[in-house]
Amino acid sequence: MDRARESLRSGDWLTRERIRLVATALVIASAAGFLFLVVTAHGVIDRQGRPLGTDFSNVYAAGTYVLAGNPQAPFDPPQQFAREQALFGQSTQFYGWHYPPFFLFVAAALAFMPYGLALAAWQAVTLGLYLLAIRAIVTIPLAPPAAATSPSRGEAKYDWLLLALAFPAVLINAGHGQNGFLTAALLGGALVVLDRRPVVAGILLGLLVYKPQYGLMLPLVLAASGRWRCFGAAAATVVVLTVATTLVFGASVWHAFFVFSEFTRTVVLEQGNTGWYKIQSVFAWARMWGSPIALAYALQGGISVAVAAALVWLWRSAAGYPLKAAALCLATILATPYSFDYDMMVLAPAIAFVAVDGIRRGFGVWEKTMLAALWLVPLVARSVAEATLIPLGVPAMLAVFVMIMRRAASDLTLPDIAKTDIAKPDIAETMAFSGAPSTMPAGSGGATRGHDIAAFRP
Repeated sequence: MDRARESLRSGDWLTRERIRLVATALVIASAAGFLFLVVTAHGVIDRQGRPLGTDFSNVYAAGTYVLAGNPQAPFDPPQQFAREQALFGQSTQFYGWHYPPFFLFVAAALAFMPYGLALAAWQAVTLGLYLLAIRAIVTIPLAPPAAATSPSRGEAKYDWLLLALAFPAVLINAGHGQNGFLTAALLGGALVVLDRRPVVAGILLGLLVYKPQYGLMLPLVLAASGRWRCFGAAAATVVVLTVATTLVFGASVWHAFFVFSEFTRTVVLEQGNTGWYKIQSVFAWARMWGSPIALAYALQGGISVAVAAALVWLWRSAAGYPLKAAALCLATILATPYSFDYDMMVLAPAIAFVAVDGIRRGFGVWEKTMLAALWLVPLVARSVAEATLIPLGVPAMLAVFVMIMRRAASDLTLPDIAKTDIAKPDIAETMAFSGAPSTMPAGSGGATRGHDIAAFRP
């Protein structure tokens, strides 16, 4: 037991071979599962009578209403349900349209295509954007001497891609036909270019307005850190989208949206009709354990305030930029009561940013194990909570958020010359676990022993 604990503590168990084995197994299992769904489907209906892509059916149905000149209909549950049954059969269950009117542009564009093609195009394009964002996070110009002689460079060239594809939230998002790929791409991409191209970053963040529940922490961080060009670009993007939406779909679409938002709040969130085990938030955790609605909101609010305060401190500090970016990704999902397991795609850029920082400066005790747990948790968060009422997603996210804060606090104890190096926002460097120390440098809360655990080098 002592050896096992020490292995978990140091992260020695996380070898490159073990990482590749698990990731490859998950990719193969996912591909086999999708192939089985497609082969056993009857047209676009799977063997369980659901539309392929399940949740994507509400996007497609909404798009057909837009093309028919009735953009308010998706916000009326009886009309939306009737269209879904007309498209996918009378046995189809109701898939609600919970997006703001901005997303009707995307729905309408997809509805120009047959359903199967629209689903494939949506997933392929957004998956590609997600992979580009992860690649941007983990890629940097190599330091010439070290890179040229690295024996594992060719061997590890595409490990980042394997891990990005094998991330369990990818399977969940793809199975539901959801928008997690796009969310992760926009947030991760914006954080990569935030200081080099603040206007571009602002536009990317503004486009996230289709997930308004994720907008709690973003403006706070931009304002607290004085990134006003990005803030202005994001605000302008939202204004432009709002005006365009109103001009194209009419002002009445906003009334329909705000009326329907009450249905989303009461039926989906507060009553948990979709299942508490699917929602990964403190609010859902409390409700799953029988908490009254008011107490659940109070607990969620307390966490949100604590996370916001920590973020303001972090982004105003001299801590390393990858830590700031990772914390913002985690805070974005922790601060909202309305976040499903497929939304855990946002964890992918968070994990990548923490890994970049760990590879650059070493990992502290337990940090590799905690990062691995966060990577794996989407695989089991729903099923474990459904079977045992034990939430895993939120505790894992909170634990890594605290870990990041602790790691950032250790930055501030380093000599000034070290602080200058780690605070640089240019995080485009080669990501390779091989040869990276397993613990942070002396003075940062750990030892300096090195371990070979994985590689992300693109």
